[in-house]
Amino acid sequence: MPEPLPLTEAANPRSREIDRASTEEILELMNSEDARVAAAVRAEIPRIAKALDAIVERWERGGRLFYAGAGTSGRLGVLDAAECPPTFGTPPHRVQALIAGGKDALLQAVEGAEDSPEAGARDLADRGIDRDDALVGIAASGRTPYVLGAVECAASAGAVTVGLSCSPGCALERAASYPITPAVGPEVVAGSTRMKSGTAQKLVLNMLSTGLMVRTGCVLGNLMVNVQVKNEKLARRAERIVCEVTGCRLAEARATLAEAGQNVRLAILMRARRLDREDASTQLALLGGNLRKALEQENA
Repeated sequence: MPEPLPLTEAANPRSREIDRASTEEILELMNSEDARVAAAVRAEIPRIAKALDAIVERWERGGRLFYAGAGTSGRLGVLDAAECPPTFGTPPHRVQALIAGGKDALLQAVEGAEDSPEAGARDLADRGIDRDDALVGIAASGRTPYVLGAVECAASAGAVTVGLSCSPGCALERAASYPITPAVGPEVVAGSTRMKSGTAQKLVLNMLSTGLMVRTGCVLGNLMVNVQVKNEKLARRAERIVCEVTGCRLAEARATLAEAGQNVRLAILMRARRLDREDASTQLALLGGNLRKALEQENA
């Protein structure tokens, strides 16, 4: 008897005649299917919250966050990991991504790479995963061998294991300590999980990484105070943030940022508390870099 198809591989009855549709009808159908994704993710918020709390606990012990995936799922993990250092100032080693097939798989399919659980386990073991770390295995179908091998390796090391899939009842949901399974339903083009499933995975990864950074003090209010000033656009953003938080003029923000070595948190604390760079650096270090705590200490 053939193995049951995962939900992500099933044919969508609403798009069965899409090849006969007009251009606008095709786009309207795709849009109406995409509208189902947010609700599917919302239904998983209690599970996402539990996973995030577990990740935060390991992170605050000095642990790392790993993503492991293949194909579209793997590329989404790489994208999310790559955005953390410039956006939140995290050292590159704190959020890492593994993709079946390695760097070559970022630009083109590496056939067969996802079929080896041993490769997933080996790639993760090579990073030295341990009990202080967390792994998010990402697989739309929930049965990708590479991802399941990585999850098994992480579990054996005592790490937190999160399974992000779009197929309720799948192997990944059973294997992970914290399963997250937005049931987005069959794709507009059967099996093309870069569509609704990929969108759902991107939303959940945004929630996990951004939630982690908010919980650990990398954001003040809703401002990106750990942004790394690497280009003109980010320099202007840094100046606006310093002005908004401290109420200073643009020229004052620019001067303080220069004195602070373009460190936005440092510049804010220097202006808000009237500290020199050395004293501000010391206070931030004592509070683990948490700007909110450093600013509130004044009124303690």
